[in-house]
Amino acid sequence: MALGNASTVHHHAGTVVGDRRCRFELAARADSVASARRLARHHLTRWSIGDDTCETAALVISELVTNAVVHTGSEQIVCELADDSVARTLRIVVRDEGCADGTPSPHPSRAGDDDHGRGLLLVSAVSKAWGAQEAAGGLGLVVWADLAREGEPGCV
Repeated sequence: MALGNASTVHHHAGTVVGDRRCRFELAARADSVASARRLARHHLTRWSIGDDTCETAALVISELVTNAVVHTGSEQIVCELADDSVARTLRIVVRDEGCADGTPSPHPSRAGDDDHGRGLLLVSAVSKAWGAQEAAGGLGLVVWADLAREGEPGCV
């Protein structure tokens, strides 16, 4: 998995923006959901993001990565986090590689699982804003969510 950090970018829907940002790539497997949560918490702790925001971010990244694993033919998933201290907003972006034929379909290991389908409702409920669009070049989908930053101290 690759990790990266950068600073100061501009705000556009579906892009990572903020004073602090990181990017990591994961294999599109079910166990990557826990890895995404762990990596998000790691970076948010380093940034001293408040506990409430950290827990909400863990929920959001779990749901978005799960959707990418379950509903696409991706081999890799790219996750990005950005903290905008001026707007007090945390942006989470998950990009998948799409489906081979362009039609979302359940991952074979999840076919027939009745306990799903509420992920984006949860994301919508806890986010200031969220959206999705085709990735650059039309290969895959970019889903993003903006969270209001809550008080400090950082994640546990």
